[in-house]
Amino acid sequence: MKNKFKIENLKLKISNGFTLVELLIYMALLSIFLITLSGIFVNIMEVQLESDATSAVEQDGRFILSRLAYDINSAQVVTTPAGLGTTASNLDFTVPGISYSYSLNANNLQLSENGQPSNLNSSETQVSNLTFQRIGNLLGKHTFKIQFTITSKTQRPSGPETKTFTTTIGLR
Repeated sequence: MKNKFKIENLKLKISNGFTLVELLIYMALLSIFLITLSGIFVNIMEVQLESDATSAVEQDGRFILSRLAYDINSAQVVTTPAGLGTTASNLDFTVPGISYSYSLNANNLQLSENGQPSNLNSSETQVSNLTFQRIGNLLGKHTFKIQFTITSKTQRPSGPETKTFTTTIGLR
């Protein structure tokens, strides 16, 4: 005859809950996980602010420089700055039948086209230290040295992004 094991004497213990130690371990692991995720989230937000600030400054700077180059190359008569070597905070010139004026107004670079002003920088930046200097020689076409500073309005941990743009643009 075969030996049969009797399971009757074996008692199985079934638990309906967690022990206090298991709950403490679970809470410790969950808190470590949440702290790590919140640190990653904070770093992502800082990188996004850095990127937004840098992007706004670079984009506005490129647009303003392109617009200035296009308009100055189309100009026939430049009235301000008046003489060679003079510096002004605005630039006034005419293209056949249209008068243009570049100037600062409340930290915005404004272009007035026949008296109709429009801002050239975005709402995320402000422009300062705008100067136009007329350079060149007496017999040639005049050239202008243009300088301005763009500062981002985005508040980031290291402060606002600031960049000074300087270029030289000549009349054709």
